[in-house]
Amino acid sequence: MKHYIGFLMAASATLAGCVNMAPDHVQPELSTAPAYDPASRPDGSVVAAQLSWREYFYDPQLKAYLAAAIENNRDLVAATARIAQAQAQYRIQDSQRLPTIIASGNASRSRMPVNGANGVTPVESDRYDVGVGVSSFELDFWGRVANLSEAARAEYLATVSAQRAFYLSLIADVASTYLELEETQEQIKLSQATAETRREDLRLAKIRLDAGVTSALDYQQAQVLLTQAEQALAGQRLALAQAQNRLTVLVGGEIPADLPESNFTIGEQIFAGPLDAGLPSDLLLVRPDIIAAEERLRAARANIGAARAAFFPSISLIGSAGFASDDLDGLFSDDSFTWSFGPSISLPIFDAGARNAQLNLSKARETEAVANYDKTVQTAFREVSDALAGRRWIGEQVETARQEVAAQERIARIASLRYNEGVSNYLEVLDAERNLFSAKQRLLEVLRLRDQNNVSLFVALGGGFE
Repeated sequence: MKHYIGFLMAASATLAGCVNMAPDHVQPELSTAPAYDPASRPDGSVVAAQLSWREYFYDPQLKAYLAAAIENNRDLVAATARIAQAQAQYRIQDSQRLPTIIASGNASRSRMPVNGANGVTPVESDRYDVGVGVSSFELDFWGRVANLSEAARAEYLATVSAQRAFYLSLIADVASTYLELEETQEQIKLSQATAETRREDLRLAKIRLDAGVTSALDYQQAQVLLTQAEQALAGQRLALAQAQNRLTVLVGGEIPADLPESNFTIGEQIFAGPLDAGLPSDLLLVRPDIIAAEERLRAARANIGAARAAFFPSISLIGSAGFASDDLDGLFSDDSFTWSFGPSISLPIFDAGARNAQLNLSKARETEAVANYDKTVQTAFREVSDALAGRRWIGEQVETARQEVAAQERIARIASLRYNEGVSNYLEVLDAERNLFSAKQRLLEVLRLRDQNNVSLFVALGGGFE
């Protein structure tokens, strides 16, 4: 019996997958420029894909948020569970490439009436059977089962890469939200300080009004300045609450109460770098979303092979071997050995075009997979190019924003002196204070954009995964 089972296994392994009708998997040509714009300064000293997020970020509070999100985020948990599902599906499909061996055994005792010379005489008999058998097993001459297994394997690998892509996007979302939170807190501090200053200006304006030194118009204009600062403060407090709520969802629960103190404010974040962008072709190896798109393309091509194999005969094998005897003591004797073997063949003659439709469907899905792969590559190239451009131009925006704040501070100081000396009216002071407040707000915004661009470039280059 051992020789019989070994023969079945060897025969199935030899006969299965003799022909592969799937198209050869060829990576589509790169639909982007061969290199990034040198004006964007893509050269650096650090390769992003070789850094985890723990190595790239320095802010301990941001690291605590990221660690909590990776551990608790519900979408990441679901993405990880999909890996287990895809792996199980692949193992189920791959098991079809080998025969299923079934062991069986039974015993029966029967009583039958037998006609004889002396009339009907009951006869009792025993029957014992034990053996192994092969259920209907398809001999995969045309590679249908092998291609279905390859498609399931590619889908599994695509699911793994998709989970990694979500992992990186979660890092980007948490870091961006954290930076937005930091900026909003700085904006609130600015608005509070501005409101305090303008509240004092309003008090002085009231004294001047009561003394007849200034007009009611100047007093009302001072009131407008205070109202604008208080209105900005209310909006920023709303933005702060919304950012905290988004961060809570990303973290996957309540924000940890024992967060470490952050030594970095907006515009003072430190990152490992500068990052080296390399070549666009490098993204094909490090970006998990591109890897996932290629695996889905591989699965689509394997399904074409399975659809083509359906046009050829399906050959299956059924067999069994064992022992059968009327006597339990002689069950395993050589004379009690039994076997049966039977191949079967089937080929649909008329199916109303179902097989042709299935093949056309598989080809259309391959075309879609190629387009999706190409779009994923283009999107990755654009994200890196945008971040490289941001690294160059946002830095210049920061410098000009700082110069604007310095200039507006001088203008506000001169306007205040002119008003106190009676050279100009309070409207000049009003405009100068309003412009100074807006310039300080813009500076905080571009500082956050610079930090956020560093995060975007790191993730776009495939960095962050542990």
